[in-house]
Amino acid sequence: VQLVESGGGLVQPGGSLRLSCAASTFTFSWFDMSWYRQAPGKERELVARIFSAGGSTNYAESVKGRFTISRDNAKNTVFLQMNSLRPEDTAVYYCNGVSTLTRRTYWGQGTQVTVSS
Repeated sequence: VQLVESGGGLVQPGGSLRLSCAASTFTFSWFDMSWYRQAPGKERELVARIFSAGGSTNYAESVKGRFTISRDNAKNTVFLQMNSLRPEDTAVYYCNGVSTLTRRTYWGQGTQVTVSS
């Protein structure tokens, strides 16, 4: 399974970006999907997760109310809408998928998000 992220870039504080992650699998609807991020010198951290069953979500406290994770199972894609971006949101953002059938974990290659004026 390959996960391919897109949508990163440079944005000013207060701006918005939408990240996408396309998965090459016929069983995407059975995957729990997440976005992680890693800033320079820091550990990778969970940003948001959307579960396969029911589509429930959870978020890191630092992004609640600003970021929204969603998925389109027909297009094998998960999204991360990021609003009110702050300089501290600057990081490489990684897409993560865990198959609820096999429990195998997959990672994308990452996409850079830079929030700066």
